[in-house]
Amino acid sequence: MSVSESRRTVDDAVACRAEIVRLHELIEGLLTGANRDSGGFALAHAPGFTLVEPGGGTLTRPQVLAMVDGARGAVPGLRITIEDVRVVASAGEFVVAAYREVQVRADGGGDTRAATVVFERDAATEHGLRWRHLHETWVERT
Repeated sequence: MSVSESRRTVDDAVACRAEIVRLHELIEGLLTGANRDSGGFALAHAPGFTLVEPGGGTLTRPQVLAMVDGARGAVPGLRITIEDVRVVASAGEFVVAAYREVQVRADGGGDTRAATVVFERDAATEHGLRWRHLHETWVERT
């Protein structure tokens, strides 16, 4: 691996972690009601964005945006933590990363998801990445 490839791998890892954490902080704020503006959420997602939900259903970008808009303030006390972010692949305009998302509600309930995200490179975004596809899977809590 060349020095420039090594640097790009490190840069991708830093950008992926920063973008994943940033978006989930925004989601947490929307779901708890601390943040009422979902504009940043919409801008983070590419026009062709798709989400494979943990139960297997697939949602389009408009469906995801509507779901988040409808859930504003619905989960007071929610805390979302992101763990184990790693770049799976990086080539050309795409970066693929995997991570774990841990959600804990105020009542002590919650869930954990293993997620894989495909990012499109986009210099106009805060971390140079735009969400193109996300696949989430339930992880049993131990």
